[in-house]
Amino acid sequence: MTTHRGLSRRSLLAAVGGLAALPMLSSCGSATGSTARLRTAFPVSGARESLDPHTSSLFVDQARAKALFDTLVAYADDMSVVPRLAESWEADPTGTRWRVRLRTARFHDGSPVTAEDVLYSYRRIADPATASPARWQFTDIDFAASRARSERELELVLHRPNFEFPVAWGAPATEIVPAGTTDFSAPVGSGPFRFVSFSPGAPAVLRRFDDYWGGPAGIEELEFVPINDESARVAALLSGQVHYAHDVSANSAQTLQRESRVRVLTAEGGTMQALALKVDRPPFRDPRVLRAVQLGIDREQLVEVVLAGQGVVGNDLFGNGLEHYPRDLPPRRRDPEQARDLLRQAGAEGLFFELLTSAADPYFEPASGLLAQQLSDIGLRVSPRVLSAETYFSDINDAGVAAHTRTAALPVVSFLRQRLRSDTASGNYTHYRSAEFDALLDKALATADPQQRGRLLAEAQLLARDRSGLVVWGFSDWNVAVSSELTGLRAAPPNSLDWARFDGVGFA
Repeated sequence: MTTHRGLSRRSLLAAVGGLAALPMLSSCGSATGSTARLRTAFPVSGARESLDPHTSSLFVDQARAKALFDTLVAYADDMSVVPRLAESWEADPTGTRWRVRLRTARFHDGSPVTAEDVLYSYRRIADPATASPARWQFTDIDFAASRARSERELELVLHRPNFEFPVAWGAPATEIVPAGTTDFSAPVGSGPFRFVSFSPGAPAVLRRFDDYWGGPAGIEELEFVPINDESARVAALLSGQVHYAHDVSANSAQTLQRESRVRVLTAEGGTMQALALKVDRPPFRDPRVLRAVQLGIDREQLVEVVLAGQGVVGNDLFGNGLEHYPRDLPPRRRDPEQARDLLRQAGAEGLFFELLTSAADPYFEPASGLLAQQLSDIGLRVSPRVLSAETYFSDINDAGVAAHTRTAALPVVSFLRQRLRSDTASGNYTHYRSAEFDALLDKALATADPQQRGRLLAEAQLLARDRSGLVVWGFSDWNVAVSSELTGLRAAPPNSLDWARFDGVGFA
């Protein structure tokens, strides 16, 4: 049986010994009040890193952007919208004109955040030359018609109705920058911390911005320490070299819960775990083969073994527990007999395919072996193939026919548009294309009544559940580990307002 590779006490201690290259934190263990420097450990991407918030893709990019900049809105834990730089907003009856009122806020150079800054930022994000992962969120804006009505009020005009448009304003890589900004080597933002120093693959140091609109941070300095290996991040936390370790696996979390020096903050079911089966090519172009895999896997066993019970079973839909997720949907149960019958009908008995996997997520490789075992019970021969973690999510766009994927918490509408809609999808690893799905989604976004919009969104999701090739087997808990001396941090799903938010942190 495949088991999850956890972190034993011995391996933690061994990893501590390999951290000599990290400078020791003189204030750790005695840091008090606003004079302390908070050190956080995140995996990074090396020479490709930048502090340009509009090109960020990794969690460390988003965390640094959250510290340096701000967005018009943010997401609550259920991915509903809450105000940030936007004080208020309203749509006209057509859903094509949005009037936004900004709060009083200042950039780090003392200049006010204005409507022109917002328009410039959104134009830059929408520009293909920027290569922003958030570009598709703003391609519907008619920038020729959109305008600043005053310094703190703007009007955004859309080419087509969208009553869910504010969801776009809080997405990763949608931060507001001063109009005309092109150089991010020493960026100026409006966030709770201002730039001190940074180079790709090295620590980033930020300092408290006392004129932040939300009030000054409780710490003087914030440092992002690059540590790619999960066991090394945990060891750095235990040795006192960092205060915060990002993305801790379930087994490591269980080990750390016995340590009085640290606390584990767990956002339950924070990350979707799924198989992406390409429905534009054999064998999954045949819906019978796709359905056989859906019926052949044992989701309960995957959660119990791979996630060490630290998660919830998936039902082949993204967004369990979030706003607009269909409620009261019967679970998809394992049915090996029906799965084998479907394979016989499709002439696919004994079918072989590779399952692409990597260490990009700590659960991918353990899940591969167990999935191969489960699918062998219905007559499929599955061979896991490990790809490089650094390029995995770009490699699986076109390579192979089956791959692991994951997605952290996002608004359901954003996920549907980003991953499944034919003309705006990015990260659509299954190559799903459906005019019927697109029409349902467009109709939902153009519907003013929230209840009717919710019904249409549910209908679109149920269609994609059967045909898109996305087999969601579980939702893993999201764990971070922090020093027990820290205050002001709580468990929060990734991409939410309180995830990786450090301006409210203090030392006990």
